[in-house]
Amino acid sequence: MEREEIKKIIPHREPMLLVERVDKIADNQARGEFVVKGDEWFLKGHFPGNPVVPGVILCEAMAQACCVLIADKIDGRTPYFTGINKVRFRNTVRPGDTMEMVCTVIREKDPFYFTEGKGYVNGKLSVSGEFSFALVNP
Repeated sequence: MEREEIKKIIPHREPMLLVERVDKIADNQARGEFVVKGDEWFLKGHFPGNPVVPGVILCEAMAQACCVLIADKIDGRTPYFTGINKVRFRNTVRPGDTMEMVCTVIREKDPFYFTEGKGYVNGKLSVSGEFSFALVNP
């Protein structure tokens, strides 16, 4: 699934649409990709001379990839964050990196969905965490 297809699932648009592509690899699991080009708005001040993708942006990218897993349940609703838990940052993500994300649905009770995500750069774990969403009518 490329960016235009992802836009049909989540309301994010540039510059907040962070995932380049997401592929569902099982009923409860997806793989996504976040490419850091180096000209993103959040790198301008984080940190000058030593650009590092902020942790909150890494969490947002994983959450966007997780939403692809619940695409068939969205049905005109908007996915809103309801929780971020057990997040751990292990390695930095920098300009030029591609973060590969593996996302899994761990529990659901409509309208709430509970997922976990792991982000890797060059096969090394950079970030992991649990994310929950509520599907809300506009």
